[in-house]
Amino acid sequence: MQTIRFDRLGARPGDVVLDAGAGFGRHAFGLALHGCDVVALDYAADEVVATRATFGGMIDAGQIDAARYVGVLRGDATALPFADASFDRVITSEVLEHIQADTAAIAELVRVLKPGGTFAATVPTWLPEAINWMLSDEYHAPAAAGGHVRIYSAIELKAKLRAAGLTVTGSHHAHALHSPYWWLKCAVGPRNDDHPLVRRYRQLLEWEIVRQPRGMAILERALSPVLGKSLIVYATKPAQSHREDP
Repeated sequence: MQTIRFDRLGARPGDVVLDAGAGFGRHAFGLALHGCDVVALDYAADEVVATRATFGGMIDAGQIDAARYVGVLRGDATALPFADASFDRVITSEVLEHIQADTAAIAELVRVLKPGGTFAATVPTWLPEAINWMLSDEYHAPAAAGGHVRIYSAIELKAKLRAAGLTVTGSHHAHALHSPYWWLKCAVGPRNDDHPLVRRYRQLLEWEIVRQPRGMAILERALSPVLGKSLIVYATKPAQSHREDP
């Protein structure tokens, strides 16, 4: 299940791409299958280990060429261990809402992006997220506990990207069918995965992801502009910096 559209990112085979906050690697794997050379970074050690293992399995199975796997490492998005202008594309998905110093993280992500390169960030959409916060205090516990520390509006996220020097090129919403799932989880307790209603809804989502029935896809497209769980914003880094004349 991809949230970022690789065509809108402009990802091409051979591009060097950073997935910052890769989690268990769903976008990183997709980019590798797309032919990109991928670096995946995450703060959680267990997710780094799992992502490395999955990349190894994909290489052993012949799904991707070993060259597509550049590395998976543990790191902090506010202090990236990469040189300036290292990547053709940079993405970060469902990460910024967890970081207190989000502007510092955005500045770092822009720093390592090449001039002319493209960027994509996804965050929870304001309305579905506000309902989650209303239903559960545990859902937005302190960041140290893995919770969300802010609710972004589209205006705020785009303004922060522009302030970091990017040119915003577009946006869309995704995963409308996931919003009711999270409302249900928040209503019964975010960690109560064994609740019968939560389990049944999760099974529905898993069936939809695997089978991709046409009717569900139509419903998803119709509802996403209003109820999409995720907001995705795309931007580019200017090819040249503009300096004012003395």
